Amino acid sequence: MSERIEVRVNGPKPRLIEHIVAVIVRGGLIAYPTDSGYALGWRTGNRKAQDRVIRLRQLNRRIHFTYCCRTLSDVSRYAQVSNWAHRLIRQLTPGPYTFILPATSQVPKHHGQKRPSEIGIRIPDHAVVQAILETIDEPLLSSSLILPGMEDEIFDTEDLYDAVHREVDVFVDAGYCPLEPTTLLDLTEDSPRVLRQGQGVVDF
Repeated sequence: MSERIEVRVNGPKPRLIEHIVAVIVRGGLIAYPTDSGYALGWRTGNRKAQDRVIRLRQLNRRIHFTYCCRTLSDVSRYAQVSNWAHRLIRQLTPGPYTFILPATSQVPKHHGQKRPSEIGIRIPDHAVVQAILETIDEPLLSSSLILPGMEDEIFDTEDLYDAVHREVDVFVDAGYCPLEPTTLLDLTEDSPRVLRQGQGVVDF
């Protein structure tokens, strides 16, 4: 059974954030809040945690997960960011957007597969995940907390905890979080392309 930690959105206590980060560093899997609903998070390169997510969500092993970053500097470690893409990401983040970008050699392989040529990047606008990212000082791999059968329903934290308490090591409870998808933007070519219109406004 997972540990449930209640964290205030406005001013999360550092000792709670440090405890959550310690679990991640030890190889744990967490459920945590973002500006687009709750998500699953784990340390980059943690294959055991990644396999747990694949089993939990019943995903194809070839799927590539999103890198959840705190700043543009974190993004540039794992993705190649052109000048115009840099300006656009700076304009839109932090916020409910996911960006598809060319991957760098820092992106690890998984289960002997080839290193992906493209990756998804997020800089969420949520105080709790920003505090986690600042404390761990590195991006997290992330996957939306949408389980088989949930589809697009909106669950409160009681529902979510009941659904995943046997599957994650820590459930970071920051209260109600509506499940609204991010706007997905492809930045791999010479201009942005909208792949999915979500809650992020597209007015460029």
